Amino acid sequence: MVEEQIVSRGINDQKVVDAMRAVPRHNFVNKNMVHLAYTDQPLPIGRNQTISQPYVVAYMTSTLELNEKSRVLEIGTGSGYQAAILAEIAKDVYSIEVIEGLAEKARKVIKQLNYKNIKIKIGNGRKGWREYAPYSHIIVTAASEDIPKALLEQLDIDGRMVIPIGHSSWTQNLVLVAKTKDGIRREKILPVRFVPLIHEKKISRRRK
Repeated sequence: MVEEQIVSRGINDQKVVDAMRAVPRHNFVNKNMVHLAYTDQPLPIGRNQTISQPYVVAYMTSTLELNEKSRVLEIGTGSGYQAAILAEIAKDVYSIEVIEGLAEKARKVIKQLNYKNIKIKIGNGRKGWREYAPYSHIIVTAASEDIPKALLEQLDIDGRMVIPIGHSSWTQNLVLVAKTKDGIRREKILPVRFVPLIHEKKISRRRK
């Protein structure tokens, strides 16, 4: 998977390549999908959510430019696979998931794989996680119509964020956000297709 789908397509950040080799993707997919775990495609994980295709995971991780001191906020834990990739490189990973069942399942897998530097919270990702802010890096794994204000506030100066932006599941762009003391810079870097980032009103309806 790594050689054919990651390296051959231009991902040359060795830290990311090593992380993709280290994390067993089959642990994060449903049992009936294990035979497809190392194909370059998103796979359903339940609750209308997916585990992203390996190339997109690697691309987003590489774009963040992580190091061993990085403190990363992830919006959208999902299966926990992206969090594990981040944890192979970064110092700490803080991940938020709105769907309780997915969060609990991800916690179990993360614990089984003995990751000590990942914290998972059930909540509204659009609000971020102020308790541990600021973050040197933020990664959003669901598409938003805009960049949530709370995430911009919780991103540290000289920090980087990657987030899919788009009003439709067919027209999304992965956007790189760089925050400096002089302001915010945005750059479209890759056409993508993600499930939507859930709004607070929809969260409330799900819990009733």
